[in-house]
Amino acid sequence: MTVYYGNETKKALKNFPFSMHSVKEEFILSIVKIKKAASLANHKAGSLNIAVRNAIVKACDEILNDKNAEQFLLTSFQGGAGTAINMNVNEVLASRATEILKNKIIVHANDDVNLSQSTNDVNPSALKISTLILLKELDLSLASLIKSFELKSKDFKNILKLGRTHLQDAIPTTLGAEFESYADNLKKHKENLKKVKEVSAILNLGGTAIGNSINANPRYIKEIYIELNKITGEKFLKAKNFMSKTSSHTDFLEISQFVVSLCVELSKMANDLKFMSSGPNGGIGEIILPELQKGSSIMPGKVNPVMPEVINQLYYLVSGNNLTIEKAAEGAQMELGVMLPIISDKLLESIKISTEAINQFDKLCVSGIKADKDKCLAHLEESTAYATLLVPKLGYDKVAEIVNKSMKSKKRFKDVVLGDKYLSSEEFDKMVNNFIKSL
Repeated sequence: MTVYYGNETKKALKNFPFSMHSVKEEFILSIVKIKKAASLANHKAGSLNIAVRNAIVKACDEILNDKNAEQFLLTSFQGGAGTAINMNVNEVLASRATEILKNKIIVHANDDVNLSQSTNDVNPSALKISTLILLKELDLSLASLIKSFELKSKDFKNILKLGRTHLQDAIPTTLGAEFESYADNLKKHKENLKKVKEVSAILNLGGTAIGNSINANPRYIKEIYIELNKITGEKFLKAKNFMSKTSSHTDFLEISQFVVSLCVELSKMANDLKFMSSGPNGGIGEIILPELQKGSSIMPGKVNPVMPEVINQLYYLVSGNNLTIEKAAEGAQMELGVMLPIISDKLLESIKISTEAINQFDKLCVSGIKADKDKCLAHLEESTAYATLLVPKLGYDKVAEIVNKSMKSKKRFKDVVLGDKYLSSEEFDKMVNNFIKSL
């Protein structure tokens, strides 16, 4: 294997020999896209000759087309605000560009590839580019899951069941109404996703070291956004204040917190599905989750809610990542957010694993949920949930008296109501039917 990286990469490999995975591929590729855009912009600004520009562009295109990936070996856990990561890319591109030029021109990692740039504007911008791409994939997954819940809400719209608060019997509802509420709650997060995508589109690229654009030609700053948008197919915007985006990384915390909020919602839904499918004979058993694998190595026939459990663990994971990102963002000092490597690693992990888990949850769980209509109705009929419907007619205290009598006698609430002639059978059925129509 030809080694294109140089001394700075070798130093970093020695300094950070940790048993951690290497820098995320998405992050490396986003840096390469910036380097390609920068070489084109620097040429337009009159700072880079056409031969060097073309060689750098070709070297970038090779990496973007899955060549030379083995040159990026640095661990994602490192100090220095990610300078080693930027230098790794600079060295690989410079060496390969020099080779393309058949050593007639020596392309310099700093003077040519890193021209008009700093790690401090390249790396945060690369993270936002990566983030925006991954958020779009998350958006598609979320849209599909919402549709699945909506379809189930239609399938279950006429299935009457017991509604619960504090896990106690409450009032009648329908299974369809519950699934519709899940879809609606996810729509809120899908709407919020638009906001964090907007945050991801604002870059500090052109701010160089601390945001005052030292060594960056104004023409270059204008042109790099034009070129970057052509390369990515996105619309990235120049920050109004480069220094603000260089000195603070709370933009990444905002994105991370969105992911956590979404996963809190999903985990609550997963808990509901586990509860409703529990048993099935010794528990609630109102819904039936798809059987995906054996639930036990010792208990034959046991089925576990494996996909809802994945969603629970997804929340635990992204919540932990978010705490890391929060601490790392707080660790910014003066004009620079210095903890970008760990922010980058954890944020990209959170978005990627969320998208993957949502896809599986949608495809292998939600889409295949079935209802046990008889079990739903049985739980409702055996409960005191109809009691609330009688309050407008009989008053709270009288209904409470009937509930207590039902509980002590272990008779169904309905049987006590009809047996003691608080209502006629026709009046009771009319009351229930009117309630169902209102749902």
